[in-house]
Amino acid sequence: VQLQASGGGLVQAGGSLRLSCVASGSIFGINDMAWYRQAPGEQRELVATVTIGGSTNYAASVKGRFAISRDNAKNTVYLQMNSLRPEDTAVYFCNTNPPYLGDFGVHEWGQGTQVTVSS
Repeated sequence: VQLQASGGGLVQAGGSLRLSCVASGSIFGINDMAWYRQAPGEQRELVATVTIGGSTNYAASVKGRFAISRDNAKNTVYLQMNSLRPEDTAVYFCNTNPPYLGDFGVHEWGQGTQVTVSS
């Protein structure tokens, strides 16, 4: 399964970034999608979700600052991140919601993209 995230980088606090993720067509069109993140030494956490129909939901820590969207024609999900804070620093991953379970009963993940917010 393809889950290729991009768009991360280094940004100052208060800045913005837009992440993109291209997913395999075989899973994108029939699944809700989500962005997750994992900071060093922390568990991976759910950041934002978008249903096939476009309904969205957000973690309390990012609500009002982040916006998730999807382009079904391009098998792509986006995460617009505004008013970034140092605590948003993490590797960001996209996946289905819940995470895609592969043939061997293991959740499959792409490489993710690093977001670093300096104070």
